[in-house]
Amino acid sequence: MRLATYQHRGLRRSGVVEGDSVLPFPEGTELLDVIRTGSLPGTGTAVPLAGVRLLPPVEPPSVRDFVTFEEHVEGVRRSVSGAAGVPDAWYDAPTFYFTSPHAMVGAHDDVPVPPGCRALDFELEVAAVIGREGRDLSPERAREHIFGYTIFNDWSARDLQSREMQVGLGPCKGKDTAATLGPWLVTADELEPYRDADGFLRLALTAEVNGVEVGRDLLSNMGWPFEELVAYASRGTWVRPGDVLGSGTCGNGGCLAELWGLRGRQDPPPLKPGDTVTLTVEGIGAVSNTIVPGAEPLPVPPARKRPRTRP
Repeated sequence: MRLATYQHRGLRRSGVVEGDSVLPFPEGTELLDVIRTGSLPGTGTAVPLAGVRLLPPVEPPSVRDFVTFEEHVEGVRRSVSGAAGVPDAWYDAPTFYFTSPHAMVGAHDDVPVPPGCRALDFELEVAAVIGREGRDLSPERAREHIFGYTIFNDWSARDLQSREMQVGLGPCKGKDTAATLGPWLVTADELEPYRDADGFLRLALTAEVNGVEVGRDLLSNMGWPFEELVAYASRGTWVRPGDVLGSGTCGNGGCLAELWGLRGRQDPPPLKPGDTVTLTVEGIGAVSNTIVPGAEPLPVPPARKRPRTRP
């Protein structure tokens, strides 16, 4: 089943996607409410998808973005810091960072250039959405807590990211302007036929810039399946309905920075206004966003050197 949140005639609605139409739930029904209860309300008259604006399927309470593709780590590390190889610590556990749940944009929304950015990049990911709360889950139990999956594009200001990560806290404004979520939420049962013998979802992933393919990979090249990501995320804390867990960017051109690191130059070039990025995931669908000019950064002064006085 495909579930969507959309805007139609000025109203925010949600419903079930069937073919080229969406069957609306009663007005005021949020998809997050459907996820929490696990029950579907009645639906109304079909509305053509061509006449709606697709919104992010959920407004997530939290967003954890993992880094589970070894090939991506190797290429981007070289691009951002100049270091070769993959850190030994990467193999220990599925590392993630928390990113802003307020930066979500829809499947076909324009994406502004982040203020001050000169090296904008896309990131092709798949995200799992939690359906049931849980804590200290085993991977086996965690599978029951995944409601469904959607496409996740973690837009990245690589020049800002490269500088701020030297502080050692991870990406900040380099990841804070936009993240595409969509085009809808596909329930977990729909993707079970794609599961391989090792428990990974074998979905084909492709990335295009202005109609030219720049990346192609398989979701099953993740270092950990989603159940293990959920289990690790729940260790010592809670995962709750609507929480989004990104797979991390796939390899083999899942982002431009990986290619920059491997080629030693910005080829293809950073994204600019007018460029359109289309990401397609087998079994889920596609999202396509066009880059537009963003706001100029309002100045914030650098740190003032202060005397280290004590009371």
